[in-house]
Amino acid sequence: MRDYVRPLYYDIPDQEGNLKSYRLFVNTDFVEIEPLEKAVEITENDVDLLMSNPKDVKLWKSYFPEDSWHFKGFTLYNYTDVTVDEQISKLKTVLINNNLKTDKIVPEQLTSVFQNIFNLPDLEFGFTLFDQRHQTFNAIDNDKIDSFILGDLISEQCKNVICQTSLKNLVEEGVYFCISDVDKYIKNNGETGLSKNIAKKGFKSMILAPISKGDKLLGVLEIVARQKNQLNQINAIKLDAVLPYLYASAERNKIELQNRVKAVIQSKCTSIHESVEWRFEKEAHKYIEAKDNGENYEFDDIIFEEVYPLYGQIDIVASSEERNKAIRNDLSKQLKSLLDIFKKADQLTPLPIYEHSIFRIQDYLNKIDNEFSANLEQRVSSLIFNELDPVLNHVSEELSALDEEIAIYRSQLTHNNNLIYECRKAFDQTVSESNERLAEYIDAKQEEAQEIFPHYFERYKTDGVEHNLYIGQSISSSKKFSNVLLQNLRLWQLLTMCEMENEFYKIQEHSELPLQAASMILVFNSKLSIRYRMDEKKFDVDGTYNARYEVIKKRIDKALIKGTNERVTQKGKIAIIYTSAEMKREYKKYISYLQSKNYLSDAIEELSLEDVQGVSGLKALRVEVCYHTEESQHQTVSYEELIKQSH
Repeated sequence: MRDYVRPLYYDIPDQEGNLKSYRLFVNTDFVEIEPLEKAVEITENDVDLLMSNPKDVKLWKSYFPEDSWHFKGFTLYNYTDVTVDEQISKLKTVLINNNLKTDKIVPEQLTSVFQNIFNLPDLEFGFTLFDQRHQTFNAIDNDKIDSFILGDLISEQCKNVICQTSLKNLVEEGVYFCISDVDKYIKNNGETGLSKNIAKKGFKSMILAPISKGDKLLGVLEIVARQKNQLNQINAIKLDAVLPYLYASAERNKIELQNRVKAVIQSKCTSIHESVEWRFEKEAHKYIEAKDNGENYEFDDIIFEEVYPLYGQIDIVASSEERNKAIRNDLSKQLKSLLDIFKKADQLTPLPIYEHSIFRIQDYLNKIDNEFSANLEQRVSSLIFNELDPVLNHVSEELSALDEEIAIYRSQLTHNNNLIYECRKAFDQTVSESNERLAEYIDAKQEEAQEIFPHYFERYKTDGVEHNLYIGQSISSSKKFSNVLLQNLRLWQLLTMCEMENEFYKIQEHSELPLQAASMILVFNSKLSIRYRMDEKKFDVDGTYNARYEVIKKRIDKALIKGTNERVTQKGKIAIIYTSAEMKREYKKYISYLQSKNYLSDAIEELSLEDVQGVSGLKALRVEVCYHTEESQHQTVSYEELIKQSH
């Protein structure tokens, strides 16, 4: 006997307009079927044919023509209310396919689910995250989902927003906490942050349901209703079938968040680049396998041998001088403001301490102009805090005529150190913005370079942005390395440095304190090895001979052209440092190509450099960058023309 019965479901609104789900069961036990004169005899082969073609209406009509069979008897229709089951199924679908924290449509869908489960059309829900470590409640990152526990707060200690009883129910015992009559609850127990929040929004009953498993609480589901007793300890059990799915969804979202956090940390805080992750994963698998077998295992040294290094930097020209200039301007402005106040105070009420303060300020203003140093900065700060501020406080108390001048002066001070920080702030913001934009730019360009050949990449921000690239067969576990790919990457680096120069000056066009930059590339044609140092969580060159590369890299930007006091790095130019004639020929080809593309100007300087910490024989190619500005559109301008346009 084959069973072809399938359940039928219907959505039918009740008299209040609430949509109900029903499962229909049809009982045909009391129905008889009799053939008439037109009935066609059905054989086993006919049955097989019909079963194979259930949608062929014409075929079926040929075997069952009209008025060929007679039905008599009656059927029984049984409708079962399965609204809760259907809503739970719908909730599972919503939670599986969406993200509770970020998807905007989910709250509307969940509200509908809970309204149908409780048969309350004006019911609302909220959600609050729980932080076990800090014992805090936190709002979810979705502006469509309220937290009735927190109200307008983003985060708060648990004990500050709910009473001890509800806190114990939720956190320690993992059971529902219900308030069937909010007004009565407040009258008997006093106002808490929770009861105040729900009463303020006009809700009269609520259920707090812990989203937990064992003693692990992830958050609290909040169901609220407009009338008292609509939600209570009895109908709260309707949530029993719902909470496991909410827990699974919350845990999944939490894990996804943790993975995203790890990804950010990986990107921002460590040096394990994705191009070399495979090597770390291989070592991690060995470690886990050994641990599972009860064996001790120490991570092997992770070394990549025979790789070619590429180093480049775009650095702010005379950054120390610019920073000192900003400090001088701020300190000078502050001392001059105090000088003006004390002179007026001495005119109103002559006192020796005013004259002494005026003398001290003038002495230090002279020193700032003629012999500024980091030590002098500390001495000026000490002068202001220890000598001048007490006198200023006295003036403020005794001479109300100077209240306005003193108020203007104090309004310019920072809250944390009572110093004027205007020029330094402008400098720091310009450097920070430039570094951030350049770092983001080379990070994006580097993803393109990985398509040429997987390579290890790192970049870091100083007074500019520096980057290291290492390329070789040992870096890649799948692709084959060749010198053509190395040449591709060298050309990519030079092109990217040209583009970063342009990007830097685009930033300066809108900066409060425009700065200037110089770029440099170090070409090292010998292979070396890099080793991951576990204690420092970074890669470094390996071996005594290879350390020569690090020495050159750290000192080369300050190298002088032989026989002069001129640095090899100059604003508006890219310096390419090399040691062999082979590298000179290779990079001249790249320069020629980029000249044809209007990235570099026609003139090329060939320079010899002074020795750098015992490293001799260094040479350089230096070439001007062509800049593309909004005014020049598709044309290019020189560095001097660029500076004229920006001023």
